[in-house]
Amino acid sequence: MIGKLNHVAIAVPDLEAATKLYRDTLGAKVSAPVPQPAHGVTVVFVELPNTKVELLHPLGEKSPIAAFLEKNATGGIHHICYEVEDILAARDKLKAEGARVLGDGEPKIGAHDKPVLFLHPKDFCGTLVELEQA
Repeated sequence: MIGKLNHVAIAVPDLEAATKLYRDTLGAKVSAPVPQPAHGVTVVFVELPNTKVELLHPLGEKSPIAAFLEKNATGGIHHICYEVEDILAARDKLKAEGARVLGDGEPKIGAHDKPVLFLHPKDFCGTLVELEQA
């Protein structure tokens, strides 16, 4: 059901420092910061030959990333994202097998302007999983 790894999202307390680390130290191509008010984050996209890394920084006090950084002050992997061909079919199959879909269970438009869903980390080896329709 899952396709390729779309991205790994890393929550960072200092977006400028993290951007510099990926761009200057690791030599990666990085985007300018992209505010995503609907998701409560500012994102920098790190382009790699085979996938992407998303650097997430809180945008406002109610950001879900702010809560994550309260528990993980130096940052860390927030979620991994896999592509699926049909997000509704994937959701229905996962729910039928007992997986919990977060929120109201309906896809939302994600940072890449495609439908996404998040799956409960307790159902996936302690990892928050995002599914994105390819």
